[in-house]
Amino acid sequence: MSKTLVAFFSASGVTAKVAENLAKAASADICEIKPAVPYTSADLNWQDKQSRSSVEMKDKSSRPEITDKNTDVSAYDKIFLGFPIWWYTAPTIVNTFLESGDFAGKEIILFATCGSSGFGSSVTDLKKSVPENTVIKEGKILNGNPSVDELKAWVDTL
Repeated sequence: MSKTLVAFFSASGVTAKVAENLAKAASADICEIKPAVPYTSADLNWQDKQSRSSVEMKDKSSRPEITDKNTDVSAYDKIFLGFPIWWYTAPTIVNTFLESGDFAGKEIILFATCGSSGFGSSVTDLKKSVPENTVIKEGKILNGNPSVDELKAWVDTL
């Protein structure tokens, strides 16, 4: 029997709520990707070109430090990976997470929350952080805090 993990980064709590429901829907373990230095409201001000998130997203090699660099993903076959969309892609802290573990041979299904865009270049940008034999699939934009039942219906189609 395959084992499933829901890993997520949530700067403001929106993605966290979705991840919690998704973990219930998929009968999965859950893992939060936490920044070593939490983001403040000022850090997340996308209109300020000098805000922390703006500076990180301008530099594709940026790898914000995370608190748990040793998440053991070896027991998982399928990993749902969630994040808010920043500048039409995944925040670079998600790359930090992927580069901190051995995702060889894993299936990663993305889910995201966003204001108005889709996944943008998330799949392409994240594939650069995992071995070639890792499968990363564009999953679903999950806005509006979908229910466990709604998420189970989606999970059952995968």
